[in-house]
Amino acid sequence: MLYRPFGKTGLEVSALGFGAMRLPEDTDEAVAVLTRAFDQGVNFLDSARGYPNSEAKCGKALKGRREQIVVSTKVPSWIEPVVEGWRERFEESLTALDTSYIDVLQILHDLKWEAFEKHVAPKGKVLDLVTQARDEGLVRYFSFSSHDTPENVMKLIDTGVFDAMIVQYNLLDLQYADAIDHACARGMGVVAMGPVGGGRLAGLSPELARMALSPSASTPALALRFVLSNPAVSTAISGMSTIQMVDENVATASRDDMLSADEREQVRAALEEAERIAKLYCTGCRYCMPCPHGVDIPGNFSLMNYYRVYGLTEYAKTHYAHKPTQREAGDERCRLQASACVECGECEPKCPQHIPIIEQLKETHAALG
Repeated sequence: MLYRPFGKTGLEVSALGFGAMRLPEDTDEAVAVLTRAFDQGVNFLDSARGYPNSEAKCGKALKGRREQIVVSTKVPSWIEPVVEGWRERFEESLTALDTSYIDVLQILHDLKWEAFEKHVAPKGKVLDLVTQARDEGLVRYFSFSSHDTPENVMKLIDTGVFDAMIVQYNLLDLQYADAIDHACARGMGVVAMGPVGGGRLAGLSPELARMALSPSASTPALALRFVLSNPAVSTAISGMSTIQMVDENVATASRDDMLSADEREQVRAALEEAERIAKLYCTGCRYCMPCPHGVDIPGNFSLMNYYRVYGLTEYAKTHYAHKPTQREAGDERCRLQASACVECGECEPKCPQHIPIIEQLKETHAALG
């Protein structure tokens, strides 16, 4: 495993970090996957209160090796009251992770500039609370994760408050590239999330796959190498749910031949054709879920991507047809076709990509139904 400086913190972090959003549902299985990663040198672990049971699973995997792992987690930003309930929710993370301190704390999950001005910066708000926690030895470094506009992320960086940040960065989403360079220049640790686009880059295109230096190299490996070839990135966190995924990503992150500048440009040029689907692009983060009416929003968009990007028309239509159109009595699962959307609008404000979900569900059904 290769290691990189984490800004000016003095920490050294593995090039591959572990994002805990997609851990297996079974706790023993999740601990096994995490342990495999730790055993192979992954030493950066990112979790969140908002990822169901992830902190508790991480806490079990950390037993006996806490001092070896840089632990990052996030305090919810969407639960009211934001400020008055901050300390309680932070302490819940400490308990769930079974640790006495957090190395890198995202002081509010998905921090936006508006929330920083309202809930963080003023006297007596979150910044004072997290500073007190640091004075008590409960927090080492302040960080933020954000899906805000690149301009607002730049503002957050320029506050001088933060030691690190987490932003999305991958082959299909380079909107924070300048912010990443800026944060690095200011001495911040930079964590790239979604390096494989939430799985969307798996098998993106034959053209992209052929750019791998080895005929057997996978598109996810190329995608991860692309992210890690940016020297401003401290670590790339991948949501790994199987030991096989861990092994493949560790092998990629352990290589010392990341993409050259010319190769990076070759890959970006190959993606120009895919820009036509930018408005549909979905990372699979599932922040829009659950749908109160049972629509499988990310699942439908994934099939639409197969149809529009890969040209796998029959595959996409066949799998779409297998999705039910209405719930059976007592079935609360979200697995329905796009046609089941009643346009309630509950999903759209939750989407960090600001996708016009309702309109694109209509397009999906028109193409695949």
